[in-house]
Amino acid sequence: MAGAEIEALIRHLSKLPGLGPRSARRIALALLKKRESMLDPLVRTMQAAAEAVRICQTCGNYDSQDPCSICTDTRRDGSLVCVVEGVSDLWALERTAAFKGKYHVTGGLLSPIDGIGPDDLKIDRLLARVQNGVVKEVVLALSATVDGQTTAHYIADRLKDTGITISGLAHGVPVGGELDYLDDGTISAALKARRPM
Repeated sequence: MAGAEIEALIRHLSKLPGLGPRSARRIALALLKKRESMLDPLVRTMQAAAEAVRICQTCGNYDSQDPCSICTDTRRDGSLVCVVEGVSDLWALERTAAFKGKYHVTGGLLSPIDGIGPDDLKIDRLLARVQNGVVKEVVLALSATVDGQTTAHYIADRLKDTGITISGLAHGVPVGGELDYLDDGTISAALKARRPM
């Protein structure tokens, strides 16, 4: 059918999140059809990213500098740190342009079933950041799953004697959401987090 190089390209593309073998095959074909305008620039861009992008040793973000551009931005509020599971969560919060503090990426969630404990995450690095006296509030923006909430409770417990404010994201009905289309857990969380109007 196709040469070994094409099959290898399809196999590697299919390993990307959200892509299966069919999508990978279509992408490979599109790249090969437009080699000069799509494939060659993509190869150069990926090579440049592989060489330049590093992990920020302060927060865990990806950037071409360390510390990253968020950590070194003097316009951001260094007293406010938002804790997220992964860089994709950090990027999602950044897309909103609503958060003006700094971040801390844990690199995962506690999961005894999967053998992931506190030493496997960057929680001690967060505690060290809090000790500097600059941080006044930690926002726990972890997923509303069992592992996410277990991790949030663990971090809150480790921070409870520091005197800083510990907060979490609100959970409940999304803006524009209709009750009929929401799952029971979301409706239950919204009821528990109700506030006066």
